[in-house]
Amino acid sequence: MRIARIATVEGMIFCSVEGEGDDIVCRQIDGHPFGEPTLTGKEWPLADVRLLAPILAPKVVAVGRNYADHVAEVFKKGSEHLPPTIFLKPPTAITGPGSPIRIPDFATNVEFEGELAIVIGRPVKNVAAENWRDAVLGYTIVNDVSSRDLQFSDGQWARAKGLDTFCPMGPWIETNVDALDLEGLPIRAHLTHDGTTTVKQDSNSNQMIKSVPEIIEWVSQAFTLLPGDVISTGSPAGTAQMVPGDEIEIEIPGLGSLKNPVVKA
Repeated sequence: MRIARIATVEGMIFCSVEGEGDDIVCRQIDGHPFGEPTLTGKEWPLADVRLLAPILAPKVVAVGRNYADHVAEVFKKGSEHLPPTIFLKPPTAITGPGSPIRIPDFATNVEFEGELAIVIGRPVKNVAAENWRDAVLGYTIVNDVSSRDLQFSDGQWARAKGLDTFCPMGPWIETNVDALDLEGLPIRAHLTHDGTTTVKQDSNSNQMIKSVPEIIEWVSQAFTLLPGDVISTGSPAGTAQMVPGDEIEIEIPGLGSLKNPVVKA
């Protein structure tokens, strides 16, 4: 099932997303999406509603330095010297598909990072890697927007990666945990600048240093994970600066695409 959060004339609701292309229909879910979803019978064409971030995560746990090629391009060192690390993005950084990424004046070198993300389905702690499916509601896409100037001047990443709107998420959650080939999943980012669209990231989840099961085990050792928490699994190489007037689209087969314009805050 694909689960989305949408804005309708009746307010914000969770829904099941069914169909493809111009025939997508959003069918209302009664209450929250955890457990066995119950449909109310109400439905809307996707064109008549607005997609929101699919979940307002209590916390976004992000994995940094999880692709060796990205470590080399950003930090100019090998991943053997800079292993994967964990950081947090605040809930106020979350924004949805089509919503603008707002860059403040003091962030002068802002880059996109297209990433596969895991949505947690129930409270868990100390999950063994072989039991990773027990913790997962599904998958979505995250753009781990990062201000490189702040990242290196601050010496830690909270401000650089946690500014308002610096965590676009969506378009929905795919709850079939076996629907994606996690060991061979393409991840691409398309940057549109001055009317020209260029593929920047063109990589694959098989380049991860820590796999999804390993990430869930590692993160759950550190934090109790709650329903709706999101774990973003790291960025491959190809990240680049984006400026107001640009548009960035992250594409992962099976999850769709996450597109956001870039504006000045």
